[in-house]
Amino acid sequence: MTLFSRYMFRQVTNAFLVMLLTLTAIVWLATALKELDLITSQGQGLTLFFQMTMLSLPSLITLIAPNAVLMAALYTLDRMNGDSEVIVMTAAGAPVWRIGAPLVALATMVGVVILVVNVYVNPACMRELRSLITQVRADLISQVLQPGRFSSPERGLTFHIRDRSPTGELIGLLMHDERDEKEVMRYMAERGRIISGDQGAFLVMFDCYVHRFNADDEEKAVQIVAFDQNMLDLSEFNPKDSNTKELRPRERYLSELISPDTNDKISTHYAGQIRSELHERLATPLYPLVFVMV
Repeated sequence: MTLFSRYMFRQVTNAFLVMLLTLTAIVWLATALKELDLITSQGQGLTLFFQMTMLSLPSLITLIAPNAVLMAALYTLDRMNGDSEVIVMTAAGAPVWRIGAPLVALATMVGVVILVVNVYVNPACMRELRSLITQVRADLISQVLQPGRFSSPERGLTFHIRDRSPTGELIGLLMHDERDEKEVMRYMAERGRIISGDQGAFLVMFDCYVHRFNADDEEKAVQIVAFDQNMLDLSEFNPKDSNTKELRPRERYLSELISPDTNDKISTHYAGQIRSELHERLATPLYPLVFVMV
């Protein structure tokens, strides 16, 4: 680059960074405010809150960066034109390419960064975010339950504990499950403990009684079953439309989008979304160049 090209590249890069950081901060704040229920209603800590919101930043940057390039190019050209710098260079015989080369160089660098983020960073962040969401759901009951209060992680499901021991055991546990209109379940246990492992999270209840009421029973009889120990899989309390095993299109790497597994249900039923995600990842890096040309 010539001296003027380096000067112009420095000016447009500074403007791009300022606009990128400003726009990203605004969008991140708007996104973070939506996740405040993790703290206010679900009892999660600030560390997890910031970790989850920061994982969404790469996808935000890929959307904001092309617009920041366009705004930086317009701002720089307008400022240099107002200061007569462009006029002086044109009068000195400089071709249009002398002015456009720094802009194209910046757009190319931003496009390469967006491509790397789309191919490697975004899928990894989306998978980590999915893992954290699963962790929050698995840990929801142990975090939300407060002694003496009735807690409802979802409609039709109510928990209550009398106290919590220093070791984390739930004392005097009551769980009422009426999500199924035909069968109402009520669990009462002297003690309870939540155990997490590779297979998931489980609620283990000791000295437990299960009351079962069948709505179709004309006699309205309540069946009572006593257990010394009973175990419940907490994944049953996740939203019914959630699937923790199958990856969504945004969570897949480029190779998985190009050659999806034929045995995958999402690949079969949402083939159009997978193609759309593939095209978007490959087309987004071209936006900065297109905007600069405009």
